[in-house]
Order: sequence, then C-alpha cells, then structure tokens
Amino acid sequence: MEKVAPAQSGIDQRKADHIRINLEQDVRSALTSGLERYHFVHEALPELDLESVDASLTVFGKRLAAPILISSMTGGTEEAGEINRRLAEAAQECGVAMGIGSQRAALEDSKQIPTFAIARKAAPDILLFANLGAVQLNYGYTIEHCRRAVDMIQADALILHLNPLQEAVQASGDTNFAGLAKKIEGICKKLETPVIVKEVGWGISERTAKILADCGVSAIDVAGAGGTSWSQVEMHRAPDEFTRQLAATFVGWGIPTADSILNVKKAAPDMTLFASGGLKDGLDIAKCLALGATLGGMAGQFLKAAAVSTEKAVEMVKLTKRQIEVAMFSAGVEKLESLKVEKS
Repeated sequence: MEKVAPAQSGIDQRKADHIRINLEQDVRSALTSGLERYHFVHEALPELDLESVDASLTVFGKRLAAPILISSMTGGTEEAGEINRRLAEAAQECGVAMGIGSQRAALEDSKQIPTFAIARKAAPDILLFANLGAVQLNYGYTIEHCRRAVDMIQADALILHLNPLQEAVQASGDTNFAGLAKKIEGICKKLETPVIVKEVGWGISERTAKILADCGVSAIDVAGAGGTSWSQVEMHRAPDEFTRQLAATFVGWGIPTADSILNVKKAAPDMTLFASGGLKDGLDIAKCLALGATLGGMAGQFLKAAAVSTEKAVEMVKLTKRQIEVAMFSAGVEKLESLKVEKS
C-alpha cells in the first residue's frame, strides 16, 4: 500500500529558496543548449514586408500571437503569487502561453491555492498549464490530485514534470521512479485535459521519448541542458557539505536542448514538442521551431523581469516576439512552419 506523503512545512521554504537562488546565484549548467551549432541562412532580399510576417499559431485549440511559453516556475509563497500574477498579466496582454510551478504545495496546504489560481484570474484567455511532479504518482497521488491541479487554475493541460536528478541530490528527495510510465499512461487515459510531460533541465533521450509516446502523452517539453541546472540550485540550498558536493558533481550533466529536440523527432515524429532549456531569446526559439518544436519556453529572463514589474515582463515578451519575427523576416520566411536551419 503506497503512503501519501505528508504535508511538509519545508515546501514553502523550498519554493522561496528556489526564487531567491535563481535571482541571486549563477546556477547555469556547464553545458550549452547546442543551439549555437545551428544558423539561419541570411536573405539580403527577403521579398517580404516585415509587417506581413506571421508568428501566430494554434496550440490545444487556443490561438497564440507567438510561439512563446513562459515556462513553469513558481507558486506556493506570497512572493511567488505576485510573480505569477505579473507573468500572467504579461501573457494575457501579449497572447502567449504560460505554465505555473508545481502545485503540490497548494494540494497539501489550501492556503497556498491563491498563489497559483491568480494566474487564471489575471489571464482569463491564455493557454495555461497546470503542473505536478510525476514522481508523486508513486507517493500516493492519483488521478483526483491531477484533476484538482487542473481545476485549481482552470488549466488547458497538465504538465507532469520529471526531475530524477534533482530529487536524487537533495536531502530527503522523492527518488522512487520505478513503474512510473504505467502510472503516467493511466493519467493520460483518464484525465479530461491533455497531458504534457517535461524534464526540468536535463533533456529527453530517444528512449524516454519513445516511452512517453507509448504512454499517450499529448506533448513533450524537452527542457534540455544548457540553462538553469537544478542540481546547482540544490547545491546552493544543501544542508551539509556532503549534499553540497553531491549536487555540485552534476553541473555538466544532461542532454542539450537541440539534441533533445532531435531525439524526440526521431523517436516520436508526430509528437507535439515544446523546447526549453537554455534558450536565450527569440532567435533561439526560432531555431527550436526550425528543428521541430511548436513552442519555445524561457523562464529565467521572464522571472527576472517579473521580479521588477508587470511592465518589465510585458516588455520582455514583446522583445522576444519581435526577435522571432525579425529572424523570420531576415531568413525570408513569412510563416513559422517554413523556418529552416543549417548546422554551422
């Protein structure tokens, strides 16, 4: 009989630590995203009007102004709630997608629900993703927990995130990932909304992509190596030297984002694919789309902007969108599906 994990008073502190560390410390992976290996062919005569370039698309039945995902980040503290509000307001104004951080804190302490629910209140029209750790399905979570997470924010889809390395290098992490694929398959069959599975920054292999496709997931977010390393985040919040050294070991671990995209395209060619992990700007998003992604996700840039104000977050989203459009224009491409890259 599996035991439901008890509510942990430490969850709130962990959420606060994650925000603080990401804003204050260098937590980058020692790897790059791999996107620097690709380039667009510059067209000096694009035969296009920049204003005719169309970066819009439809995902899960919702129209987006650009293929931008404000990647899952936070929730579960007062500060996190304010950041989610600002990010959601920016997503609403700019017409882009957004994910929220793991909702486990709110499922185990209802007082935290508003820090997540604020996203839908601030952004009634956006494509919004709920989020739970997949491993919690091995610690007593069921389809009902998934439904509660979706209902909490009136989400359009549920992200189940995979973070085995992060759990393995933190004190008292949840490390039983055995038999998880079957449980993910069960959620995919029963949940009324699409299920997205994402890594948190170490990428997706061909083997994992094939397993997830067989589970029936609606999309995979590769969240490859090259950006934030959550082992580095855990290193900064380690309670002792042993745990600190353990986490520090894995600064160069993972599959770069570009390679992860190709892995998914090879193992599951028809899979809807989101790309995140070390994307610096709209040009990187455009490269990911050319490699086969539907959306490009960024977190750190939007977190830093939202920590200042909604206006800064809006400015960052608008800049990212314009970077995508200028990349398309300069490559002589009017529609997203026509983007192509060459290996440098």
